[in-house]
Amino acid sequence: MPRLVHSLPSLRHMAASYLYSGDDIARINALDAMAREHGLNLLATNDVHYHEAARRPLQDVMTAIRHKTNVARAGHLLHPNAERHLKSPDEMLRLFERWPRAITAARDLADACTFSLDELRYEYPEEICPEGRTPQEWLEERTWVGADGRYPSGVPESVRTTLQRELALIGKLNLATYFLTIKDIVDFARNQDPPILCQGRGSAANSAVCYCLGITAVDPARHALLFDRFISEERKEPPDIDVDFEHERREEVIQYIYRRYGRQRAGLCATVIHYRPRMAIREVGKAMGLTEDVTAALARTVWGGWGSEVAEKNVAQAGLDLSDPHLKRVLKLTEQMIGMPRHLSQHVGGFILTQGPLTETVPIGNGAMADRSFIEWDKDDIDALGILKVDVLALGMLTCIRKCLDLLGEHHGRTLTLATVPREDPAVYAMLCKGDSLGVFQVESRAQMNMLPRLRPREFYDLVIQVAIVRPGPIQGDMVHPYLRRRRGEEAVSIPAPGPAFGPPDELTSILGRTLGVPIFQEQAMKIALDAAKFSGAEANRLRKAMATFRRRGMVEELQDMMVERMTARGYDRDFAQRCFNQIRGFGEYGFPESHAASFAHLVYVSSWIKCHYPAAFACGLLNSQPMGFYAPAQIVRDAVEHGVIVLPADVNHSMWDCTLEEDGAALRLGLRQIDGLPEHVAAALVSAREAGGRFADAGALKARAGLSPAMIERLAAADALGSLGLSRRQALWDARSLVAAPPLPLFAAADARDQGEERVRTRLPMMPLSEEVVADYQTLRLSLKAHPMAFLRAELAERGFVRAADLRMRKVRSMVRVAGVVLVRQQPGSAKGVCFITLEDETGVINLVIWPDLKEKQRSVVMGARLMEVRGRVEYDDEVIHVIAQHLTDASEGLARLSDDALQPAMARADEVNRPVVGRMGPPARSHPRNVRVIPKSRDFH
Repeated sequence: MPRLVHSLPSLRHMAASYLYSGDDIARINALDAMAREHGLNLLATNDVHYHEAARRPLQDVMTAIRHKTNVARAGHLLHPNAERHLKSPDEMLRLFERWPRAITAARDLADACTFSLDELRYEYPEEICPEGRTPQEWLEERTWVGADGRYPSGVPESVRTTLQRELALIGKLNLATYFLTIKDIVDFARNQDPPILCQGRGSAANSAVCYCLGITAVDPARHALLFDRFISEERKEPPDIDVDFEHERREEVIQYIYRRYGRQRAGLCATVIHYRPRMAIREVGKAMGLTEDVTAALARTVWGGWGSEVAEKNVAQAGLDLSDPHLKRVLKLTEQMIGMPRHLSQHVGGFILTQGPLTETVPIGNGAMADRSFIEWDKDDIDALGILKVDVLALGMLTCIRKCLDLLGEHHGRTLTLATVPREDPAVYAMLCKGDSLGVFQVESRAQMNMLPRLRPREFYDLVIQVAIVRPGPIQGDMVHPYLRRRRGEEAVSIPAPGPAFGPPDELTSILGRTLGVPIFQEQAMKIALDAAKFSGAEANRLRKAMATFRRRGMVEELQDMMVERMTARGYDRDFAQRCFNQIRGFGEYGFPESHAASFAHLVYVSSWIKCHYPAAFACGLLNSQPMGFYAPAQIVRDAVEHGVIVLPADVNHSMWDCTLEEDGAALRLGLRQIDGLPEHVAAALVSAREAGGRFADAGALKARAGLSPAMIERLAAADALGSLGLSRRQALWDARSLVAAPPLPLFAAADARDQGEERVRTRLPMMPLSEEVVADYQTLRLSLKAHPMAFLRAELAERGFVRAADLRMRKVRSMVRVAGVVLVRQQPGSAKGVCFITLEDETGVINLVIWPDLKEKQRSVVMGARLMEVRGRVEYDDEVIHVIAQHLTDASEGLARLSDDALQPAMARADEVNRPVVGRMGPPARSHPRNVRVIPKSRDFH
């Protein structure tokens, strides 16, 4: 103790807690005496670990989780009682009545803690400017130079006025250095060789300055965007500029920022990861001693990644005994765990930069990834403190587009950039009108595919609306159907107007004219509040906070009466006012501003153009950019085949690591990356040996020249990647297993002894049936170029009256059908009011199911667990969109496991005759079988 007092001269207190451990009085008396001896005061504390005694069991569980054990084995790691909770002042006085000075010291210390976050002084780092210029002057100069580049025919007067207003406000708020930082980062990316594709989005796209600086690609003058949503004088908050970079190369940008400012002045924000139901039940179950199969069964009862409980009725459906008190205790603890902080993680790309050391403002730590550091504050905390954040985000589609453009240059002689892709191509819009958008950025989800044939985009602004309309805001505001009816001419376009005494009749025309009188975007909702409800600047700022993107804790409800009543008082229809507010409420969950939609629509068009005109390059870029997007590689391959692309298998003598194009860009060669379990460094060694010494002649050459282990050669053989060696899959596996290092297997040793001195005779193995080939393909590649599993079940299904996906269009609307297919996607959007959407796939196409909430609850286990599903339902279709409204579901997953059973051999033989193609090459599908390259979601389906 003397050494501690000497080392800490500012030490004034010694803490003591009453823990009901049996020796509290003696222990605290000893601490009091020790404190007096060294001139310190005893301080009453409480050693709090939970707010109330009832939370002690949860504390025990979390302790067991932290120490990677379970509660039964935790022993002395757990506290002996439930007294480490917050206690009332009266109880603390009672516990420390023998030591009143300890209570007085605690009160004095609490009164002395007067720190406020307002005391923090944040200074944004200074930017290097040319000598003699201030940051504001340098920003203005670069902005006007950029404006001349954006408008080569002369800067329009309206744009000039907007730039002058924005630059003046930027100067007034002293934000010039922030804009120069973003410009510097974007310039770095574009000056790399090859350049890193990047594009600004979010509310920054409302800024003409950002457009002229090249940060965003959206001209706010064309889209009448709202600069006040980006930055305004009324709110003392930093602007929000999000810049997306290629996801495979974003680390280059991150490391540039660290080099530019130093690790001591730059750090990524943190984000708090909370327990969700599945993770909570798994960790609580393990800590409470449940077996893995029981915790897995409990986790499977949870839909998706969100929720607030593990419902008992769903647990009962899983076959677990709810009368078991231990299981009930586990469920109660899980409910308490949901929503609790789990760990502190790095933000996806939000940097803070400081003029001085970060440690003077916020604690920092080293990330698990090399050469990364992060601050220990959540991203929302720094917003509240007014600390500027630079968002350096990753976008997989930018990686894909860059790879596609490289392929166009290499194989088609077309050198294009994001800015030079031909605009307003009718063929592109014709493709989108059919809902043919698999893999296309932002419009590849099922909801977007269903909306495309209804909205029928014909120009760029239609894509802006398309991106934004399938969102909770427009859906909850009941704006979608009115817009579609007006677009089709089924309903007259009418723009609400105030009463004659309150304003001009065209008050909202400039706001709603381009969206046919229906508010679709956040900016429109905000403008309506300003113009129709006459919100003040402060009130509009409150509204902006309430509907901020991705915020779930807004102030929307308290503004309802204000907005609706003011609009009604000014003569607007109450129903229209209420729908506008409902839209704002939807934005509180997930909103999409027009500026954001316009930025994304640019990538929608570019990716659509590539898919339309160069489907092989598009599929190749998608496959080489995985993981990303909405669909698995097998769906991408199937879609490419349907667009006339010849798909060639992965092969040791032809494939690189990435997928490549062959035959003048018309054929897609699968890369070695598609083989499950094959490391990239092994593929690199194989390719290097092939380029140095030519083609491989046999499996032994792979071992001798490429240095591949027998296990890796066997993996290649299992994936049927030795076809160019003249080996079938079964023969290749035989040869691969003969390469095992000494001592050899007895069978192979005997064969070697027999053949010594003679010409060796290769063992002839029977051909593997096509059905087994397909099973093996899915196990090793997760796709097959040979056939679809449903083809082998079709004869049996046809006998039972099941309809193929391709034949649904021939059925009458509302007629009853039976369909079956492999489950690809399950979705339950938050705006769907409990309706579930499932996408099935058979050998001819996809089947879109609609599951009403009552059926989903009744057959929850089938909805959530089936890999192959049989469905009885009613056909509905509109334009290009066909749905089956499910009435009964059957889990037929055992059919996948039976693909190699003897019971199916007759059906397989018939399917073999119909489906066997030239093995290893899949071209455009035959007319009678238009879709024969399909996906099984996970290879475990055949395990």
